[in-house]
Amino acid sequence: MALMPGDSLTANNFGLQIDGVMVEYLAEVSGLSQEQDVIKYPQNNSSTGKAETAVLPGNKKDGQCTVVRGMTQSSSFNQWINDSMNGRMSTARKNASIILMDYEDNPVKRYNLRNAWCSKIDASAVKAGDTSALTETVTIVFEELVVE
Repeated sequence: MALMPGDSLTANNFGLQIDGVMVEYLAEVSGLSQEQDVIKYPQNNSSTGKAETAVLPGNKKDGQCTVVRGMTQSSSFNQWINDSMNGRMSTARKNASIILMDYEDNPVKRYNLRNAWCSKIDASAVKAGDTSALTETVTIVFEELVVE
């Protein structure tokens, strides 16, 4: 049964696609945001002559998000991280998408990140005798966010 209008998505099924190829299913995505400048323009009201301030949209700012993934042998994702960290921006800047899916793995919402690259990576702590899954936390920066 498909989602009905007004049904909310659950937060348990999502992935990362880079240049059209699904490279990772993720454990967590946070901080996915982008903002723009706000321009305040003082002016006089044409009918009353009183001072007022108009608020206008300005330039979009770059954005960033953080993704947590299980530490895997994903060669394409690891190459993208290495290209970013080594300053090979001609191959590191990629179009990426965070894709939210319904319970039948059908894409229902996309956050398209234009010219995305990795700016930071943190590996989880490793302990002798520990049986928890290892994770990597990756910070992705991007120039533009388009929501579909």
